Amino acid sequence: MYRIWYITLVGKNPKSLTGIGTQPEALQRQGKHVPAIFFRTEAGGEPVRDWLRGLPSSEDRKRIGEDIKTVEFGWPIGMPVCRPLGDGVYEVRTSLVQNRISRVLFYIDKKGRMVLLHGFIKKTQKTPDEDLELARSNKSKHQRGLK
Repeated sequence: MYRIWYITLVGKNPKSLTGIGTQPEALQRQGKHVPAIFFRTEAGGEPVRDWLRGLPSSEDRKRIGEDIKTVEFGWPIGMPVCRPLGDGVYEVRTSLVQNRISRVLFYIDKKGRMVLLHGFIKKTQKTPDEDLELARSNKSKHQRGLK
């Protein structure tokens, strides 16, 4: 079964498989089902990239990046790496050193990209409403910018 899937999906050019896109877009995907991009504010800031750069440990950044890469190449993917939060928003779940947990909230835009909306270190069992609202707000800003 795996071999058939590999030959039919991976062995072909992504452009010919979907029938959309240009050559540079196909090269950009590089086998990714949903390439990740950072949400950009109107002022040009990228909150998730800034949050990642501000993390004290390079090991934390590496673990978060590996989990984002897992979602990029394995989408759609479920627990324990990824979980839907509603309204088209999902979370990438990462276990960090010193028993800490991080979450990166994202959505899949109409171009099939994984838009990283918000990142944070969890301090409670439930995802805080403020973080979820911020991600939803960033999602609507990004959707307005795509029109």
